[in-house]
Amino acid sequence: MNKETDMDELRSNKPLMAEIDRIAEVAGYLWAKGWAERNGGNISVNVTSLMGDDERQLPSISSLTPLAESMTGLCGHVFYVTGTGKRMRYIAQDPFANGAIIRISADGKAYEIIAEQPISPTSELPSHLMMHNFLRKSGRDSRVVLHTHPTDLIGMTHCKPFTDSGVITRTLWSMIPECRIIVPKGVGIVPYEIPGTLELAHATIKQLEKHDVVFWEKHGILAVGEDIIECFDAIDTLSKAAQIYFSARMAGYEPEGMTDKQVDDLVGAFNL
Repeated sequence: MNKETDMDELRSNKPLMAEIDRIAEVAGYLWAKGWAERNGGNISVNVTSLMGDDERQLPSISSLTPLAESMTGLCGHVFYVTGTGKRMRYIAQDPFANGAIIRISADGKAYEIIAEQPISPTSELPSHLMMHNFLRKSGRDSRVVLHTHPTDLIGMTHCKPFTDSGVITRTLWSMIPECRIIVPKGVGIVPYEIPGTLELAHATIKQLEKHDVVFWEKHGILAVGEDIIECFDAIDTLSKAAQIYFSARMAGYEPEGMTDKQVDDLVGAFNL
């Protein structure tokens, strides 16, 4: 098969293209929300289950790139990953011109690009893959890692009391019932680390043991899950809760919030 034939084969894969369209849809939301300044944020989605055996074995269009750590839970897996330096507003318009489909090597020690263009993946790819590797080994069917920069949520992490997971979770849960329902595991917090480092990845994985959403202090937020729209919705709901909190504060009063009983009653009512 030549390269054009390979791409035609991928583009005729309706489940895969539907997933790529959903990635583009979310990228557009992130830009419209003001959460994706310049090239801020990144997305990776495990698309292995959406591809046939022949598609997963497409010839590479790049050389193997070694990974800092072996991803033994991802051997042979295939991902769509947004490109380094690429803007979400452009990913929304053309995800293949601003991202790539990559395949993890059979030994889990490297990756190669198999489609559609040789776009270098996000600089935070090692962190993303470490999270995917952890989630898969933990038996969680979380195919998506979504990282973005919501202004209001980052703002909360500049306030010391809110760098405590319990405090920020309870505060956001108490602003609107849907927040407790949509983000039932609450949020983890990672103290500030340099973006893109393995230290940040390891600290995030520790928080993912208990949570599906993790705040990076003074940097951004990350959500994992089975569906990219659901990951976006979780962050969007947290953002709405933060907006309610800040609206009250700007009006000159501390928001009362729902009582602990009101928050906890949602657990039984919605089987959380």
